[in-house]
Amino acid sequence: MNKLYTALLLALLIIQSAFAAPKRIISLSGPITETVDALGCGAQIVAVDVTSTYPAYINKVPKVSKDRAVSAEGIISFSPDLVLAPVGLISKQTEAQLKSAGVKLIVINEEYSPKGAVNFISQVAHALGNPAKGEELIKRTTMEVNKALETVKRNPKSPKVLFLYARGTGVMMVAGKETSIDAIIKLAGAKNAASNFSKYKPYTTEALVAANPDIILMFDFGYKSLGGAAGILKMPGVNLTNAGKNKRIIEMDSELLTNFSVRLGQAITALNAKW
Repeated sequence: MNKLYTALLLALLIIQSAFAAPKRIISLSGPITETVDALGCGAQIVAVDVTSTYPAYINKVPKVSKDRAVSAEGIISFSPDLVLAPVGLISKQTEAQLKSAGVKLIVINEEYSPKGAVNFISQVAHALGNPAKGEELIKRTTMEVNKALETVKRNPKSPKVLFLYARGTGVMMVAGKETSIDAIIKLAGAKNAASNFSKYKPYTTEALVAANPDIILMFDFGYKSLGGAAGILKMPGVNLTNAGKNKRIIEMDSELLTNFSVRLGQAITALNAKW
């Protein structure tokens, strides 16, 4: 009887383990993808969204769509047993369609703070059925973030930074409060020059001159799309700001800059070094 009980218990544990370890994962954000990889489940990722580009091998993984919009049909075509998505990306209709198809969807909440990074990792680890691995990753990430914040304290420059989002010379946006950019600028020891509004607003020459930033910060792809520093310095009003006068136009990898997860410490240190 004892042997039979032991055998049944072992079988149950094996079944539970199988359910807890998804084999076909779709990740729908860069930070989620990086966290899944850091938790040792990168090989199980069968598709990602367009914002997922790190680590390098992720660029060879199929994209579930050509833009940020995802459909139930596109997701289901990859036969996933787990879909991880940030809050607000999946519509109620798509969520219902996935549920009807038997696809498990877990929505991950993002908070733009060191504590938020810890919660983010914990959510992903639990979704993957490996909270113990998550705790290990949280400890390492926390140590790296604390080290980065100590570096910031030793480099107290506090410039005014304006973040400009661009994809060519079309509509450009400026990041205000309640954004990941606002949070990372502050964590890296600077001030957001656009702190009089929340979320994003269209860029205007008048607002740029009024904000008078010491530094203009851009994603790498936006920087290149405007012709680099030389092209940006020719934009109307830029030469009237401290950033323009001192030619302080800087760029950073977009996925690193918005990573409030496993690479937050690296992002803080890298941005602080540019002030």
